[in-house]
Amino acid sequence: MKIRLSLYSKCALVIAASLAVLIAGCPAPIKKPPEEAALVRRSSFFYPDFRDDLELDGLEHSILKSLEYLERVPADRIYSFGEDRFDAAHLIKSLQTFLDFIRTNPTARELENFIRSEYNVYQSIGRNKKGEVLFTGYYEPHLSGRLDKNEEFRYPIYALPTDLMKIDLSPFSEKYKGQSIVGRFSGQTVVPYYDRREIDEEKALVGRAEPLFWVKDPVDVFFLQIQGSGKIFLDTGEVVNVHYHGSNGRPYRSIGTLLIKEQKIPREEMSMQRIRSYLQAHPEEMASVFNYNPSYVFFKVEPEGPLGSLNVLLTPGRSVALDRRIFPHGALAFIQTQKPVVNSAGQIDSWVDCRRFVLNQDTGGAIQGPGRADLFWGNGPYAEIAAGHLAHTGQLYFLILKPDRPKG
Repeated sequence: MKIRLSLYSKCALVIAASLAVLIAGCPAPIKKPPEEAALVRRSSFFYPDFRDDLELDGLEHSILKSLEYLERVPADRIYSFGEDRFDAAHLIKSLQTFLDFIRTNPTARELENFIRSEYNVYQSIGRNKKGEVLFTGYYEPHLSGRLDKNEEFRYPIYALPTDLMKIDLSPFSEKYKGQSIVGRFSGQTVVPYYDRREIDEEKALVGRAEPLFWVKDPVDVFFLQIQGSGKIFLDTGEVVNVHYHGSNGRPYRSIGTLLIKEQKIPREEMSMQRIRSYLQAHPEEMASVFNYNPSYVFFKVEPEGPLGSLNVLLTPGRSVALDRRIFPHGALAFIQTQKPVVNSAGQIDSWVDCRRFVLNQDTGGAIQGPGRADLFWGNGPYAEIAAGHLAHTGQLYFLILKPDRPKG
């Protein structure tokens, strides 16, 4: 995800002169994750049951997309699996070996034996250091839009502002290694970028950011920002892919949490659909609810979509978003959680086991730490229901080819 740095050199002079002032005036730097390893290698006696609840053709597509990413990075780039380290070349070999095997259409037992023989398995320590991971879901929304603003279509989907900067703090001190801030110039000072209230209510982006499209529902714009990508259906018949291009650097705050805290929606009823219905029934509260989340996302048009943070196409049911600071990018993983059974009326009848191989191909502002995972469901009615309601715990594992595996 690229962010414009056209003012970087000018900003560097300011920061070099007064780094302490800059940090005090801007949003808190993006913190590095804890040094504790997020993954722990498991003994083969404690491997999960690797039965998959989907057909393997989608898995093949997702593996190929991870290979597409890994073939673009240096072969010696290092990826961490807990306390172990593997280079990109080994990740490629690991994925290709797994792909070659599943192309033989193995039975469940053959696949299980193959993994136990050839692969090391690492489990996420989870949010409680006991392996518990909270799974949520996301999907690709479809929005009706226009190129020009009118009375009906009057809510913008913005491109990245021309005055927004993402500043890497690493060059200024070793203690800021891996940290960055997002801001803008105000005179000779770098200040935090505009928050959601300033953008929506004070029209702070006028003259600073181009509206790519106009839509008719502000709730659609808000949820598009949460999902990170979507398709815009124009009145010309054209369908355009929009994808995350950057954010204002403000912290993400869940409006679902706010509505639960204020007793507007019971915790057991919380879902994306429930939030939407509440806001539609209480339009007078919409601005204050939205402004609780100061984070704001900007988009770009892509020829294909949806794309993940690795700039490869996501695979419905097979791509997951994880904290990119602590989990190996593009790597093969296995998840155990729940999925909904939906009836013909679009209602959830029950929840059943969801066990499948996935690829780590995306990230998200709310997906932080070893205890969070976001499963991409694709698009369509089922995807929207599953993404809107999934909030179940489970386990997350990563697989990597054993380094001492004989060559050939």
